[in-house]
Amino acid sequence: MASLTYDLTLAGLSVGSAAALTGIGLIVTYRATGVLNFAHGAIAMVCAYLLRQCTVEWGWPLWLGALVTLLLVAPAIGLALERFVFRPPAVLGGDPAQTLVASIGVFVLLVGGAALLWGQGARDDAPTLVPGDPWGQLTVALAVAAAVGAVTHRTRFGRELRAVVDDRSLAVLGGIDADRVAAAGWAFGSFTAGLTGVLLAPYVRLDPYGMPLLVMEVVAVAVAARMRSLPVAVVVALGIGIAQSQLTRFHPSGWAEPLLQAVGANLFVVALLIAALVLPGVGTRDALPRTATARVDTPAGAWIVALLLFLIPLGFAGQDLHTAVQVPALGVILLSLVVVTGRGGQICLGQAAYAGLGALFTALLTAGRFPFLPDLPELTALLVAVLLVAPLGLLTGWPAISRHGLALALATFAVGIGVSRFVFAQPYATSGLTLTRPPGFEGDRAYYVLELGLLSSALLATHALRRGRTGRALTAMRDHESGASAAGVRVPSLKLAAFVTGAALAALGGGMLAMGVRAFDPAAYDPVRGLLWFAAIVVLGADSTLGALAAAALLVGLDAGTKGGVAAAVIGVLALLVGRFPGGPYEAVRAGVIRLWQTAEHRGELSPAGVRARERVRAGTPVRAARQLPSALSGVTTPTTDSTGNLTSPNDSEPGGAKAGGAKPGKMEPGDAESGGTEPSTAKPIDAKPGGARPGKAEHGDAESGGTKPSTAKPIGAKPHDAKPGGARPGKAEHGDAESGGTKPSTAKPMSAKPHDAKPGGARPGKAKPGDAESGGTKSGGTEPGGTKPGKAKPGDAKPRAAQSGGTQPGVHGKELSGTSEQHPPAPAPAPAPAPAPAPAPAPNAPAGHPPEVSPSFPPRPAPDARTGHRLEVDPTFPSRPAPVPTPADSSRRSPSPSPSLRARRLQLRYGEFTALDGVDLDVLPGRVSAVVGPNGAGKSTLFHCLAGTLRPGAGQVRLGGRDITRLPAHARTRLGIARTFQQLAVFPSLTVADNVRVGAEQGRGADPGAVERALRLFGLDGPVRTAPAAGLPTGTLRRVELARALAGSPRVLLLDEPAAGLDTAEVTALARVLRALADDGMALLVVEHDLDLVADLADVVHVMTAGRIVTSGPADHVLRSRGTLHPFDPAAER
Repeated sequence: MASLTYDLTLAGLSVGSAAALTGIGLIVTYRATGVLNFAHGAIAMVCAYLLRQCTVEWGWPLWLGALVTLLLVAPAIGLALERFVFRPPAVLGGDPAQTLVASIGVFVLLVGGAALLWGQGARDDAPTLVPGDPWGQLTVALAVAAAVGAVTHRTRFGRELRAVVDDRSLAVLGGIDADRVAAAGWAFGSFTAGLTGVLLAPYVRLDPYGMPLLVMEVVAVAVAARMRSLPVAVVVALGIGIAQSQLTRFHPSGWAEPLLQAVGANLFVVALLIAALVLPGVGTRDALPRTATARVDTPAGAWIVALLLFLIPLGFAGQDLHTAVQVPALGVILLSLVVVTGRGGQICLGQAAYAGLGALFTALLTAGRFPFLPDLPELTALLVAVLLVAPLGLLTGWPAISRHGLALALATFAVGIGVSRFVFAQPYATSGLTLTRPPGFEGDRAYYVLELGLLSSALLATHALRRGRTGRALTAMRDHESGASAAGVRVPSLKLAAFVTGAALAALGGGMLAMGVRAFDPAAYDPVRGLLWFAAIVVLGADSTLGALAAAALLVGLDAGTKGGVAAAVIGVLALLVGRFPGGPYEAVRAGVIRLWQTAEHRGELSPAGVRARERVRAGTPVRAARQLPSALSGVTTPTTDSTGNLTSPNDSEPGGAKAGGAKPGKMEPGDAESGGTEPSTAKPIDAKPGGARPGKAEHGDAESGGTKPSTAKPIGAKPHDAKPGGARPGKAEHGDAESGGTKPSTAKPMSAKPHDAKPGGARPGKAKPGDAESGGTKSGGTEPGGTKPGKAKPGDAKPRAAQSGGTQPGVHGKELSGTSEQHPPAPAPAPAPAPAPAPAPAPNAPAGHPPEVSPSFPPRPAPDARTGHRLEVDPTFPSRPAPVPTPADSSRRSPSPSPSLRARRLQLRYGEFTALDGVDLDVLPGRVSAVVGPNGAGKSTLFHCLAGTLRPGAGQVRLGGRDITRLPAHARTRLGIARTFQQLAVFPSLTVADNVRVGAEQGRGADPGAVERALRLFGLDGPVRTAPAAGLPTGTLRRVELARALAGSPRVLLLDEPAAGLDTAEVTALARVLRALADDGMALLVVEHDLDLVADLADVVHVMTAGRIVTSGPADHVLRSRGTLHPFDPAAER
């Protein structure tokens, strides 16, 4: 007995050593590149085949073949993959799902290429590189692990490797060559893959499909080690190998014998199921919102062409017709991926398992071998099999609730392998099964007609699911899962529904496929087939039903010849292009055609540089001399337009918006204007209007008696000291600024001005300070968002507020919501000729990579529509057009009871040793705007997420009215009336602007047919832009779309996270008016904002957070003034 145990342990060490090498290679590649190399097993298979080719076919010495294979070919494969496949998506910051698809594409390509070169049969004459003694293989595994550990922790390259893993972009800024680190990781990972294949080849079946799958089964080793710890990976691999060998000594009787044999032969699969489904998911960086683009519409007439192509096989005969029978069945299977992956956005690598179960259940039901059910007719058995398989979709749907990206891919892949190994490969379940076709459809032609009917039904069901309310909810979940949940979409239920529907469609297609060949073939539903189907549907259009049909025809047609593997090779090549053309081959071809057409259209025309050179030659100025003009002229530029049609300046590409040696646009330095010339007036940015800055913020002496002096504004991004010495700060009026003889309009303060640029005590929205109106003049632009609350006035108000401002007080019903307040002088003078508008500067809060925004008073040229190529005329009237606010405050729908308050009590949340929230109490009351401010890391975002439902506090309560909602998820809180916005835009790029807003109305607190139109009108989105896809719209427009979606659900509490980010000055002003009006209408608002000017203008109550606690609360004027202006969040600044 002791000898048997020892022998089995040695056998287990041999298997575990190979598994340990696989785990080491996967971990190193993942840590260096962030990619789980699904092609690891395929690289191992190719290297094993190559070593056999060198030694057996060509007669090379074993040592020479091993050197060429392991030290030249294997690393070269890794370097080629890094350079041409995975580097472009990494450099461009692409969607992590793209790298996953590319990795699967490499797997499929190598498998197909091996099948083409060496055939699909198994080989048993692979050379033995290391003797059968397990100690040799164990020594190799331990030596590789020790070498990797030493390099990682004791060398400079190891430190660079860890830096690239943590943050690639930051590592590049620190001077690290991330490409070199990634290339080294890929080369080493491919080396370990080749070494694994060479060691395993003599002891397992060497074939293009079996060996890659066998290697990928041991990915459980890397997953159990959390893709980080090499010692854990080695220990787990050796432990599973020894346990698998020891199980062979047990021989129970009865039903337990085949079960134990299955577990003993597939213990690594069991470990993979546990690691993927039970352990916390890996690949958290893959759980980012995907970069969705506008869906390209199916070309006109494409469905007619598809119908004709699917009718052509009716004229076939013999083997051609028999092969064509597989196309409709495979099309139904691929439609299941359209529902789950294309529309639902969920990665699913296990659809082959559901297709195989549908075929198996159909065969068992027709044979009368299914437990507790009699034998059934063929069509009835097929439908019952669909009903039986559909609930099994929960096997992959349930993990999808909490997993994304790589973690979800592993979970679905594990389910596919588990079903294949424990069901399809067991003789007791599949032996002796035959399948017949339904009566009347025995012939190939008749059965093909039946398949077309079933395919049409599946197409109609898929089309119905992808349209309407459910389709919009699925698209929202795919584009931005957190945004969909915030809009009220029941994301967990929707995920389960998508997987259940996908399992049903896959089962229907699998049963049709088995009936077509009149047998159940487990190899037709192998997990490798599942990877091939997933890659095919992704590269040919995951969200296109027509793409599914094309993929089915392509897969069947390419493999119909004598050479197998052609379809896999072609799909693999197409999958490698996903990183460069995320829209698929159709989008790549379309982009190429457009580029060729543009080139042909503009052939013979000079480039912009050529035009400038021609003008210089015509003017008699040599080109060389033109390059040496004095730098004083470099500030004179000609505005141009960028790719979205917005005005830009040629100087915008330089830091600060101006080239070296030239004056910054919109800014004149002392001495710029020489004597004898005319001094240009100070440039005012496009975003600012006279009086169009935050209304109502004026100091004593702003209005004096006498004449008129034009206002000036500091350009966005300028600093306070940019003005001339002795002059007043731009955008800020001091006593005596207006000379006698006229009225001076108030000046606009730019968005980038710091809080201390304005004097403490500036007027708050709708509240006038004593002395705001001076004798002899009228103040312009003094209207604030929301106006004065009814029945509330400050002592000392000399005049009614309308007389002070000269404008109409904004409000909700019939009140002006414009971004500026117009002044009406007694005798208007003729307006001077407008000066050329300077190029707009980018909004300071706009995210990187977005085009600069301009004020709606100067609407930009809209971007061309992605589908038609025409430019959409975006409605420029926001925010100067009144519109009703889409809230339950409308008189016809106002609830007799006030809106409930949102209260937080003693909220606590810790991340390890770090305390994010430490006993926070907060009240968000109806009819008031509460603001939370504080430095970075104070806990503002954590508090916000606890209130919104995306985080659950460790202790404390969140109550809405009298209801405890602490444990409710975000979508449930939305349906109770809590809406939110995001700091990073959470819109649905694939949907139009109107459909974005419609999602919020359909999933919100109550059904209101007019809510969508009111929200669109409120934010100026009811023009042509309403039908434009959200993808590609400017940041300011998308911010309005997000706010409109939040209000369309008729919320009672509105939570806003950095609502002014990406908005220009006029849009911020209009936003403040709308939010103030919502509060006056009874809504409870909470704003988390870094812009203290907006907070001072808008908030009724300000809460200051520091180190997870609220340290100060009170009125905005008191809190912001008492805490100082230089360090408003420093507790030591309290005075």
